Amino acid sequence: MSQQFDVRRYNKADHAKTHPRLKPAPERTAPEIDRDFERLMRDGYVIIKNLIPQETCAAIKAEGLALLGQTGRNAFEGHQTQRVYNVLSKTRLTDQLATHPRILGLMDRLFEPGFLLSQSQIINILPGEAPQGLHHDDAFYRLPRPRQPLGAATVWAIDDFTEDNGATVVVPGSHHWGDDRAAKREDAIPAVMPAGSVVFFLGTTWHGGGENHSAGARFAITHQYCEAYMRQQENYLLELSKETVRGLSPELQALVGYSIYPPFMGMVEGMHPLRTLE
Repeated sequence: MSQQFDVRRYNKADHAKTHPRLKPAPERTAPEIDRDFERLMRDGYVIIKNLIPQETCAAIKAEGLALLGQTGRNAFEGHQTQRVYNVLSKTRLTDQLATHPRILGLMDRLFEPGFLLSQSQIINILPGEAPQGLHHDDAFYRLPRPRQPLGAATVWAIDDFTEDNGATVVVPGSHHWGDDRAAKREDAIPAVMPAGSVVFFLGTTWHGGGENHSAGARFAITHQYCEAYMRQQENYLLELSKETVRGLSPELQALVGYSIYPPFMGMVEGMHPLRTLE
């Protein structure tokens, strides 16, 4: 039987003491984030309700719908699911989700300073979509489980997430499992939440897209993160033009890779990558 991984071994809440130059902003140290983190470590996921207003959801959806195209190419993408990749080159409206202080505060506690954005997507699950196969997101980092997560993900509900319309499903406690155990559908529960909410889960937590047997679509935004020393899923340095990067916030510039993981990972000709934007 697999041994449970001791989550206390990778609690990074005191990272500011060892990396004072990267001390998080005050809004990333709010007491409610400690409660979020406790639930995340216990269950492998946490749902934070009503984090952005309905007006923001409406604006994101209006712009996002205009970017949607064909449905997925395989069962994992979803034959009845529309996805938008390379989101950061196409809209600025989702930036506020990638850098939301409640999310980055969780990331501060979970990962080393200098963590990165790994990928971003718009996901629109249409009526009739079958359930996505259950999986854990950082499985491509080929290290045996149980282990610390090397990735983490958010799924933002821009529409209400219901049991009927394809709400993401999660498997509580599955972040502790070893390689000898795989999730079954009966293990999963839907992340039911109103529009404006977010579910945050570890890269080691089993989950999947839900079945949409409603009459309407389910619109969401996902941002995934990884440790600074792991390879990102998206190659932002090729995807994003320097003109686009100049228009990003300093936080987001760092997240996409215009940053240094000490002592020198990420350098360009021995210098900080931001020098390339001058």
